[in-house]
Amino acid sequence: MNTKSVIAIAGFAMAAAAQLFAHHSFAAEFDANKRVTLKGKVTKVDWRNPHIYLYLNVKDDRGGVTEWACEGGPPNVLLRQGWTRASVKEGDEIIIDGAVAKDGSKRCNSRSVNLADGRKVFAGSSENSVGGADNKQ
Repeated sequence: MNTKSVIAIAGFAMAAAAQLFAHHSFAAEFDANKRVTLKGKVTKVDWRNPHIYLYLNVKDDRGGVTEWACEGGPPNVLLRQGWTRASVKEGDEIIIDGAVAKDGSKRCNSRSVNLADGRKVFAGSSENSVGGADNKQ
């Protein structure tokens, strides 16, 4: 094997290792027993690996607005579920059902999303991998 091949393989291995360390488990960050239903306006869609994020402005009972970051599944999983990049757009009013972050931040792991067009879709939650609730819709 020549030097360029060794360097290329080493670089690929390091990138793969970084992805593994950057990825997290559901149980490490989210509490399957603490559910949240959020209704709000989408402010940002971050469609990239390892998970998509939907950012919502959610109004509380007193009219205050809080931004939530809602993690979805990997883009390839969502594409197999029928999602496209146009499924959720900035300005859409949506409803997300998910599990809240253990650290108390305004983040959730999305289980399902009621889209602006009325469809309810699976959001690619990693919850099942830890024995959480069933993800059937």
